[in-house]
Amino acid sequence: MAGPRDFAHRLDSRMLNPLEVVQLYRSRPPQAVAERDAARIPVTPDAELPHPSSGMLGVTWLGHASALLWVDGVTVLVDPVLSPGIPGTRPRLTVPGRTVPTLPHVDAVLLSHDHYDHLDVRTLGALPRTTRILAGLNSAAFFHARGFTDVVELDWWSSVGFAGLSGEVRVEFVPSRHWSQRTPFDRFHRLWGGWMVTGSDGRAVYHAGDSAFGPVFGRIAGRHRRIEIAALPVGAYAPRELLRTVHMDPAEAVRAAEVLGVRRVVPIHWGTFVLSGEPVLEPIEATRRAWARAGRDRDDLWELPIGGSRTL
Repeated sequence: MAGPRDFAHRLDSRMLNPLEVVQLYRSRPPQAVAERDAARIPVTPDAELPHPSSGMLGVTWLGHASALLWVDGVTVLVDPVLSPGIPGTRPRLTVPGRTVPTLPHVDAVLLSHDHYDHLDVRTLGALPRTTRILAGLNSAAFFHARGFTDVVELDWWSSVGFAGLSGEVRVEFVPSRHWSQRTPFDRFHRLWGGWMVTGSDGRAVYHAGDSAFGPVFGRIAGRHRRIEIAALPVGAYAPRELLRTVHMDPAEAVRAAEVLGVRRVVPIHWGTFVLSGEPVLEPIEATRRAWARAGRDRDDLWELPIGGSRTL
């Protein structure tokens, strides 16, 4: 599917200027402090995975925004970043929940957008080139250049069907309040978004990719009434005056869950890379507090260890 030259017309975020980028990088906690805090993050590499089964919904968190989503026998891998590090920031603080050789069979890899902490060419390079890739408009050339032969570009609200155990499973690209860029020359070129995976019974698992808080969640909720599980980003939000239009903070993630009408939330996008100014453990600690303030059931906050899974 061909898209326009770029998607600047869909931008709902404010970009940082060079001085603000410097301010952001200077705000990051010292590496020694970050490593000390990261040692308290539960990691269960190569833990037992769910067995795909009829009607089952689930999530496996692999670290940062990388996750396996399980819907009615269909397994998809979202934003796999399983390398020791990514360009532009320090090495990862916690090991990934899986290495590529220990991944299960996946029906497709879903890429929310092209930022280095979501699209990692080293991880992709270890995958079979016949792996089906789903990504936003204008992404196909990037993957074809790396040898992938089955690439599907999607616009917001478009979807692809897969054969589930109980019927068709739809994988839909949905909007997010974010942006795209890998080099100085491709800003906004590829479309960014999140992923909704819906079984034949209408129950869905949602992965938001990266998103600031905003009306986008109401738009998604208007189209999807039975989101059972949502993987929502809760990290990389400080300094707030710089990042509020590109990343949610924990309180906003809980508000997003309420707007979406989703009961169970998996907090992601924290505990792996030092991308911003908040302490490493603050995202999950603040998510717990916001969850409690909202009066939500603590059992519905699916606080997974890296490598851990939970299913319905």
